[in-house]
Amino acid sequence: MIGLYQRNARFARAKWGLRLDSQARQMLKGLSSDYQFSIEYGDLIWIERGWYVTHTGLIRLARRSRCAGIHSRALAELSSPNLQRWAFEATVYRTKSCRGFVGYGDADPSNVSFLVQGAGMRVAETRAVNRALRKAYGIGICSVEEIGSIERQIPDGPTDPKKLPQHAPTSGGIGGRTVRDRLCLIIRQHELDPNLVKSYAADFCGTQTLREATREQVENFVQHLADWAEKDRNALLCQLNSYLPAKEGAA
Repeated sequence: MIGLYQRNARFARAKWGLRLDSQARQMLKGLSSDYQFSIEYGDLIWIERGWYVTHTGLIRLARRSRCAGIHSRALAELSSPNLQRWAFEATVYRTKSCRGFVGYGDADPSNVSFLVQGAGMRVAETRAVNRALRKAYGIGICSVEEIGSIERQIPDGPTDPKKLPQHAPTSGGIGGRTVRDRLCLIIRQHELDPNLVKSYAADFCGTQTLREATREQVENFVQHLADWAEKDRNALLCQLNSYLPAKEGAA
């Protein structure tokens, strides 16, 4: 019978084409044996030479460990709905007599992808719960939802740099983050609808989704959007509103 580590290593090679070095293999062995994390079930993700646990993996661990409960609450004194800024506190109780492990999470337009603008409250709560769970069960690696953008592009094929497309705003790289941040700033400054901007961006780039666009395509779109917003915002709003029927129909 193949052990969990062997299954994880095989699945990582099949899914991402990973050739793990000794340090990455050792880390995967520990995560497999200590926490029973499964790549196949979405518990772990490999990003930029490192393992990240997912919210799914942490919740599955809590269930296996018979976690007594998780409580979360919004921190009103640190939140500002008008600015789309949210802060949450979460407490994990490993047992009924446990005093609790506390974690905090925050989210605002500057630290989440523009693809999930408007969902900041849920992002903040998820981050708080993840951090509390990691504290409760002694998990040193970060969760993917806690990083700057929960919409980071995860490679679906081999991780050979020559074979990977240069995705932009959600890739998590320094350059990608700069493009994303500039786009978020344009949306806020000119009070644009993020969902309509996303639809327009995909159409402008000639792709089904914005994730499929290249870095150059997205950079061109951001420059185009900034120029149009400055010169004739009303015309831009008319263009964006042309995507409303498709958006409503999809809903």
